[in-house]
Amino acid sequence: MIAQLFGYLREHSVALKWIFFAYLAFTLVFDFFAERHHAHFWGDSVIGFWTLFGIFGCLGMIVVFKGLSHVWLVKGEDYYDE
Repeated sequence: MIAQLFGYLREHSVALKWIFFAYLAFTLVFDFFAERHHAHFWGDSVIGFWTLFGIFGCLGMIVVFKGLSHVWLVKGEDYYDE
């Protein structure tokens, strides 16, 4: 069941990517029309702050943790032969 779901998602990855981009654009456009009563945080008054914070935070975590995994987890080619 789950293998079929992952296979379906892999076959339709381009469409899924565009759906996520459309959702991201929708949240950015929706932020223009959202009412702002009073800001609790300086980013609350900036239009699109939380959308951009989310996407750049996610990309930043991917880059940082991928780098850490290469430093800590990758072993040499002859590591197990020693």
